[in-house]
Amino acid sequence: MLTLTLGDGAELRALEPWHADEFAAHVEAIREHLKPWIPFASRVVDVDTSREFLQRFADWQARDEGRLYGIWVDGALSGGTLFKDFSAASGVCEIGVWLSPAVEGRGLITTAVRHMIDWAVLTRGMTRVEWRCAPGNQRSSAVAKRLGLTYEGTLRSDFTVNGTRQDTEVWAVLADEWRAQSRS
Repeated sequence: MLTLTLGDGAELRALEPWHADEFAAHVEAIREHLKPWIPFASRVVDVDTSREFLQRFADWQARDEGRLYGIWVDGALSGGTLFKDFSAASGVCEIGVWLSPAVEGRGLITTAVRHMIDWAVLTRGMTRVEWRCAPGNQRSSAVAKRLGLTYEGTLRSDFTVNGTRQDTEVWAVLADEWRAQSRS
């Protein structure tokens, strides 16, 4: 198993179908925290729907179209990161994240996403990495700013969460910008 240490007792590693019980319990524990922002918070409601969600990402990874990682803190699943969309052909990918409120404020998402962008740009040759979030999700926008992504605009009524349409902020970094930022 491959594990990336994030510091402060945290690790980033693949979140796979065999984690279905643990993922279902994790989502249940923080469902109300996630529901305003994360669509899967309403769809992952038991072990079966958890396994289906995790299997979808396993299938996407097999086709090189997405990836899903968990963040474990002191051995407990506490959040995760994902390549929601990953197109090597177009050179564009989108990163998404979630985190338990119990471990917020420790820089775990920023550190994990920095590694993901490094891998996407430096290893896989992606030319554009996107970050999308609801305008009211200030914690998410703050991560994009900390990572040096550029705010490109807001897509109006672009996204549905819990049956409600919401706007989406689009942030991005281009490969040349990321390489220049990484060297400084």
